[in-house]
Amino acid sequence: MVRQVSYEVAGWGVGQLVLVDDLVAWHELPSSSGTLAGSHPLVTRIRGYFRGCRDGFEDVELDLDWCTPFQRAAVDAMRSIPYGDIATYGEVAALAGHPNAQRAVGSVCASNRFGLFVPCHRVVAAGGIGSYGSLGPGYKERLLELEGVVL
Repeated sequence: MVRQVSYEVAGWGVGQLVLVDDLVAWHELPSSSGTLAGSHPLVTRIRGYFRGCRDGFEDVELDLDWCTPFQRAAVDAMRSIPYGDIATYGEVAALAGHPNAQRAVGSVCASNRFGLFVPCHRVVAAGGIGSYGSLGPGYKERLLELEGVVL
C-alpha cells in the first residue's frame, strides 16, 4: 500500500513522506510551499527535529531495494554519522569501504530521496560546506546550525 503524507513545519515549510507498506520510500524536506494531507507518527518526530529535538532517525526503515552494494554502503555510512557531527565525502567513502570514491558518495547524496533519514546534510566537502541539491547550501547550513554544528 502506497501512502503519501504531507506535513508542515513552522519556519521551514511543507514536506512530504511517501510510504510503501510502512517503509519510507521518499522523504521531501519542508520547503516554502505545498499542500497538507494525511498524518503519520514520523511527522511528530520530524516536527520535533525541526524544533531542536536530537533525533538521528537511525531506526526508520527505508526502502533500499533499488541500491547497488556501493550505494547501500554509502547510505549506511551516512546513517552512522551522529546528530550534530559531520564527515567529509572522503570520510564517508572510507566508511563505506571505498576510500577513493568521494565523488561517488557525492552522487549518492545528490540522488538522496530520504531527507533527514539519510542525513547527507552532515556530509561536507573537504574545503567547505558543499552543495545541497535544489534546496541549496543555505538550507544545509540551517540544518547543521539546528544540530549545533559550527563550520
